[in-house]
Amino acid sequence: MAYSHIAHDCSLGNNVIIANAVNMAGHVSIDDFAGVGGICPVHQFVRIGKHAFIGGGSKVSKDVPPYVLAMGEPFRYAGLNRVGLTRRGFSEETLNLIKTAYRIIFQSKYTLKEAIKKVEDEIELTAEIQDILKFFRDSERGIIR
Repeated sequence: MAYSHIAHDCSLGNNVIIANAVNMAGHVSIDDFAGVGGICPVHQFVRIGKHAFIGGGSKVSKDVPPYVLAMGEPFRYAGLNRVGLTRRGFSEETLNLIKTAYRIIFQSKYTLKEAIKKVEDEIELTAEIQDILKFFRDSERGIIR
């Protein structure tokens, strides 16, 4: 859209939506079906996972995991991108698995390492759950909390 800037060495997946006045620094990576609301600066080397949505006016300085809604000041996890996932045909069962995984990761008192282990041990390892775990393991910049 108008006045958006995508800097050098950025990688955008398929069906990504970038709204007005989004400014991405270099080496940003955005996976398939993600969306970035208007007037968002995105720090260099940030990764935005598939099907994630960034609320408008948010300053994105850390990695945003797949399937989530992230927004606010301070920038943080705000739940599942339920609207986007439902529109793309995710089943209620799959949404509940993803929600349970993120509840363990973001709302428990476990360290990130402990939470990842708990998700591996207690939740069915569907493709979506594996995507989430891989995203957390591969993060170099740090993940929103």
